Amino acid sequence: MSESSAGHREPSRSLTLLDATMVGMGAMIGAGIFVLTGLAAETAGPAAILAFALNGIVTGFTALSYAELASSIPKNGGGYAYVNEVFSDILSFLMGWMLWFAYMIAGALYALGFGSNFIEFFHIYDITLPGGHTVYALAVVVTFVVLNAVSASASGGAETVVTVVKIIILVVFSAFGASAASAEEFTPFLTEGGTAVLSAMGLTFIAFEGYDLIATVTEEVKNPRKNIPRAIFISLGATLIIYMVVVFVAIGTLGAERLGAQGETGIAVAAGSFMPEFPLIGGGESVIAFGAVFSTISALNAVILASSRVAFSMGREGQLIKKVGQLHHRYGTPFWAIVASSAVMLLSVVFIPIQQVGNLTSLFFLVSFVLVNASVIRLRRERPDMSRPYEMPFYPLPPILGIVLNLVLAFFIDPETWLLGGAWLLFGVFVYWLLQTPRVTVDRLRQGVNR
Repeated sequence: MSESSAGHREPSRSLTLLDATMVGMGAMIGAGIFVLTGLAAETAGPAAILAFALNGIVTGFTALSYAELASSIPKNGGGYAYVNEVFSDILSFLMGWMLWFAYMIAGALYALGFGSNFIEFFHIYDITLPGGHTVYALAVVVTFVVLNAVSASASGGAETVVTVVKIIILVVFSAFGASAASAEEFTPFLTEGGTAVLSAMGLTFIAFEGYDLIATVTEEVKNPRKNIPRAIFISLGATLIIYMVVVFVAIGTLGAERLGAQGETGIAVAAGSFMPEFPLIGGGESVIAFGAVFSTISALNAVILASSRVAFSMGREGQLIKKVGQLHHRYGTPFWAIVASSAVMLLSVVFIPIQQVGNLTSLFFLVSFVLVNASVIRLRRERPDMSRPYEMPFYPLPPILGIVLNLVLAFFIDPETWLLGGAWLLFGVFVYWLLQTPRVTVDRLRQGVNR
């Protein structure tokens, strides 16, 4: 743990390149690949694999912007920190307000997903657990909040272990399925037309949200100017490869029509068709169910990390209450930021209509990605001589494409979600005014005394 010149504790650089990479992969390889593959096949047929590939490309443009900004501005908070560096206070506040909300709601979604998958996993073995899925959702949030509050290195290590486990599960699935998959299942390819591919892209885009979380823990990563860009590219590239292989095996073994008919259980049904029985665990469906449980755990831990770091950065910049921007005197973690973020997650699990509000996460991520790409352009123009250990190739094409493509995807989000998003941002403006008014008043009083 280090000390700043002002005597305040600074985040300890305890996370390695592997830990940072696992934060991104842990968030991306969540329950999405397990439940969305069948739904994508139902929408686009064999071309579902193209939807995943195109989403990887679209995401890659913004990833280039994140990598350059992370190497230039090595601060916690990710997209919020970058927008705060180059845009007005109110715009940076709204950026942080969006990201904080999106990560917290995503955490509630992952927690509920864990609760459901945990119960269903035991149902496979004819074991009925007491209580409903909400009880287990609350329990897992509390468990990982305590872990994050006590030690950043412990939470990072846990993320690495859990993510490695689910990667192994997907590799085993792919290894057994590779010989069983048939390329003939991909002909004809565009059975549902090109428009269906765009629809499938919108459906599966959320599966690529997660590499941006790496940038929220920048100050806790060793040698961040080099390791954060590396972690972003490694996590996104490895995740895309895993997705492509898994989708190929799923379609190649079941066929797009049958896979689509299975919907959210498509991957599990595909695994059951070619995987052998394993000791203790059971057949392929049991293995995939086990993987889904681990996926929601790692995704939840990643967004607890991310949401608390965004809140911590906002508090440190004076855009939330001061306490949120301080590190715990004993643990050296953003304790109060973690508590505040987890409180919202817990309330969301119990009270908020997750299915409706959860749609806002994709919208807010898309809007935040637009602002991150715009930040790269503005920073290049206003500070051309700034130190940039990593500079993206073919500038300014990647950030321009990132802005355009993210806006196109946002355009396909339903109007009701846009209205809800607008309402949340208006509430954010009110909170900003409420928090800033006392500070402005104090500054004016000080100026009067000095005169």
